[in-house]
Amino acid sequence: MAFDSGAVDDVPVRDVWGALKANPKAVLIDVRTRSEWAFVGMTDLSEIGSKPILVEWQTFPDNRLNPAFVEQVTEQLAALGADQESELFFICRSGGRSLMAARAIAAQGFAHCHNVADGFEGPLDQHRRRGTVAGWKAAGLPWVQG
Repeated sequence: MAFDSGAVDDVPVRDVWGALKANPKAVLIDVRTRSEWAFVGMTDLSEIGSKPILVEWQTFPDNRLNPAFVEQVTEQLAALGADQESELFFICRSGGRSLMAARAIAAQGFAHCHNVADGFEGPLDQHRRRGTVAGWKAAGLPWVQG
């Protein structure tokens, strides 16, 4: 699956899963907080022999921007053998933080940064709950909790 380089685009979760399955060099970068990873759940990429990069965009519980975000992501990408032409997919709860994070990494010269549309949990449903309307969980894609 080909995606446009340059500006960060929103990619539907099922297309992200397809791209990760088709391209072993594609990377999923989860920018949520440690508490979200622990208590809400995480993508499970074991089926395709991969793991997401985990780097907080904002720290918990103070909600401050992580000043080392770019450095931490680029170090982990280098450790995986990823380069500035690799397909990078950024995910958060519902797509806001991941868009900002993807833009920050794109500004470092990474040409193929994509935002995971609707994120891991998506928007609130009519009962003010996430994970049922859209996003990774609602799409029935692999994830684990705990």
